[in-house]
Amino acid sequence: MNNTLIINMLRFVLLVITQILIFNNLNFLGFINPFVYVIFFYWYPIKGNRALFMLIAFLLGLVIDIFSDTLALNALASVTIAYARPAIMRFCFGVNYDFQSFSFKNTTKVQRITFMALLVFIHHLIFFSFEILSIAHILLILKKVFATGIVTLILCVLFSSLFSPKSE
Repeated sequence: MNNTLIINMLRFVLLVITQILIFNNLNFLGFINPFVYVIFFYWYPIKGNRALFMLIAFLLGLVIDIFSDTLALNALASVTIAYARPAIMRFCFGVNYDFQSFSFKNTTKVQRITFMALLVFIHHLIFFSFEILSIAHILLILKKVFATGIVTLILCVLFSSLFSPKSE
């Protein structure tokens, strides 16, 4: 088996277990539950098969939904950010992303954190918009998006610095 495939399968399983057993049971300030599994979309290889990535994103969201009882909201948000990931990367990394030799090693920390922040906030905007499903509650949606998004982003940056290769 390919080493990258094994690493991604291990990340998938560990993030699902961590999300289900630890982070779904946290409840900061009564409404903040971080979604740390979003870091999978940051870690997934850049040159990976896009169709496979969309399928994996759906499965990741669906497994989280099954154990969280969230009616496919995570699957919807996961597939959305998996689909939008190339556009987000082009926005964050500019023309460098279009070249075949693109690597995270050649980017700044600010660019990587911006990329991760956009992934997190788009995921949370989709998730909470469909969870609440009312434009009359836009302030509640924004409160949840930003509060949960900031906590998720902090945890994802910490996980990234702890578990990513040192060459980044």
